[in-house]
Amino acid sequence: MSAIALRYAHAFASVVASQKVNSAAAQKQLRDFTDTFNGSRELREVLMNPAISGDQKLKVLDAIARKIGMLPQVRNFLAVIMDHQRLSELDEILAEYHAVADEQTGVAEAEITSARALNESDRAELEAQVAKLAGGRVRATYREDPSLLGGAIVRIGSTVYDGSIRAQFEQLKQKLVSA
Repeated sequence: MSAIALRYAHAFASVVASQKVNSAAAQKQLRDFTDTFNGSRELREVLMNPAISGDQKLKVLDAIARKIGMLPQVRNFLAVIMDHQRLSELDEILAEYHAVADEQTGVAEAEITSARALNESDRAELEAQVAKLAGGRVRATYREDPSLLGGAIVRIGSTVYDGSIRAQFEQLKQKLVSA
């Protein structure tokens, strides 16, 4: 990640903290805007076109902000990014902001791989256990890998907890080979 993206992310995180803005709402609004921006060729052409005045671009941004009920701080942040011609780096800035905001709020990213799809109660129970491992709240993403046979593999940062049946069979195999 670039130093510029990190600088913008820290600046926005500072605004969010100092003005006591709901970080989750700000993240969602930034994600919604980014999804709209990335999904609309016309919007990208308007907001990134140097021939269109900054005032006209702000009018477009303000129309979007009104339509989705954007927080003023989020709108102003996007206006600064637009004014400094950094919209091409918006995804990178947003990724850095999510990381900074998660660090400030004590949320850890967890990737959970299971042999089969988990229902909501299984996910809630597993996330509660993972939160204990992480020492705080977690935001989990899920993947499936039938080769695990059962159980799950949890990755929090660079730490991997392998509770899969495949791993247990491997351990058993190692014990039998070494005996």
